[in-house]
Amino acid sequence: MSQLRIKIGPEDHVDGPKDAPISLVEYGDFQCPYCAKAYVSVKHVKQVLGERLSFVFRNFPLTHLHPDAMPAAQAAEAAGAQGRFWDMYGLLYENQQELEVPALVGYADELGLDVDRFERDLAEHRFLERIRREVREGERIGAKGTPSFFLNGRRYEGDYSPDGLLAAIEGGPAAYGG
Repeated sequence: MSQLRIKIGPEDHVDGPKDAPISLVEYGDFQCPYCAKAYVSVKHVKQVLGERLSFVFRNFPLTHLHPDAMPAAQAAEAAGAQGRFWDMYGLLYENQQELEVPALVGYADELGLDVDRFERDLAEHRFLERIRREVREGERIGAKGTPSFFLNGRRYEGDYSPDGLLAAIEGGPAAYGG
């Protein structure tokens, strides 16, 4: 595990209390099959830990491998601009095989978003620079693939199954090399 520490910032999408004693940051790609497995793991960990966990998702689309990852990341951000990031995040992972723009617009409609605004945000690539910043930051701190996790500010390179993540969290820094 890297000794480089990362912090949760004001622009981050945070699920849980920002001041929770445990923070888990994921750099992820909505089209990555490993991230879909991690989504299930994180969902379980959030249920177990409740308010003790602050989960942050940052975009890290691997566009050279996943052509729909960038539009999906932009869709998540466009939904976030309307207060529904986490709802879109869930829909994208639960419908990972359908991430083309028409499907993304359908998800926006399903969530009750202002679809015209959503489509405009996608067409104008309103959130592209934000996503690129997250990718650059991820690369700077050592995210090489997806998912890349940081537990309590430090790179976590262990098992990201539900049991693996919980063991690392409950075992404290010694369990993950921190």
